[in-house]
Amino acid sequence: MSIASYLFQSIFHPSEITALIKHKFIKPKVTLKIRPEQKQKIRCYEFLDKTSRSFAAVIKELDEDVRDAICIFYLVLRGLDTIEDDMSIPNEKKEPLLRSFHEILSQKGWNFTGSGPHEKDRQLLVEFNIVIDEFLSLRKEFRDIIADIANEMGNGMADYVNNAMHNKYGVQTNKDFDKYCYYVAGLVGIGLTRLFAVSGLENPELEKDTELSIHMGLFLQKANIIRDYLEDLLDGRKFWPKEIWSNYVEDFSQLKESGYETKALNCLSAIILNALHHAPECLNYMNQLHNRSVFSFCAIPQVMAIATFALMFRNYDTFQKVVKIRRGEAIKLIQRCTNIHEVASIFREYNRIIISKNDPKDPNFMKISVACGKVINLFKYI
Repeated sequence: MSIASYLFQSIFHPSEITALIKHKFIKPKVTLKIRPEQKQKIRCYEFLDKTSRSFAAVIKELDEDVRDAICIFYLVLRGLDTIEDDMSIPNEKKEPLLRSFHEILSQKGWNFTGSGPHEKDRQLLVEFNIVIDEFLSLRKEFRDIIADIANEMGNGMADYVNNAMHNKYGVQTNKDFDKYCYYVAGLVGIGLTRLFAVSGLENPELEKDTELSIHMGLFLQKANIIRDYLEDLLDGRKFWPKEIWSNYVEDFSQLKESGYETKALNCLSAIILNALHHAPECLNYMNQLHNRSVFSFCAIPQVMAIATFALMFRNYDTFQKVVKIRRGEAIKLIQRCTNIHEVASIFREYNRIIISKNDPKDPNFMKISVACGKVINLFKYI
């Protein structure tokens, strides 16, 4: 979309228009200092741009001490995720690939050309030898952390590949929901925290509380899973836990069907309630950060998540399409992510929006009010 289109979306939100103009015409573009002869590193950042425009932006803002390591960390996990997601790869081939991926990181020249022709990140694996070379150029402390997370994540993914019940019926219980999100996102939170600590940008004590790191990952992943209801359903995937949706409908697909609107909205409230329980711990984690670039890197996705939850709450469009916050709203949030005072204020604002939309007829009305109240009161006086 053009800047004019984004401005039109925010026509009734003047502060967003100001944020858009400031972002477009005033904020300097981040320029990475990479020497022209470092062609492989340049190519890695090109892959970063192609695979995740949102994460690419915040990674590039990081201090140089940790930026390259997190770029490679992201590409390694993206490669792993691409193999796991590719339904054209037979399970008997996929499982050993996932389990050995952490060892592949030490195999110079390795690449993979077996992805399906329509797999969107296929080229990353075709040129994965470049990622390996850059991985091997990192400090040993960084390499050890990345390989360790890839090992646990790859084995977790392989377990799900072999889980016939999961493949046929999807996520069953809330405990399974947390476990799945742990493997695909909680481990990312742990790995990032360890990288921050080893780099010297954050206190080494931060990595000892792994639970807080896991909450950060789960909060983001659950926002994605809830938002992607329709897309995943069309792909034959069920990541919403049956323990929640079966209280409202007999079949997961009924949530999007006419006549089930009230049940669907109550179900949506229940799964958002599940995710909101992570919010206080996310704020506690960010309150421990000291480095400004690390803080922004962590805070920006979190405020996008809470804004997305507020947008989805009691919003039936969630079952009809992928709902997204306005570009102007997103830019305004990014510009506000400067310290814990602002981020706590953002969380309070969006939790108040959720409370304002909360329906007294919803079976989870009181629980939602309590969950939002915890977030609103957590850093009320800082």
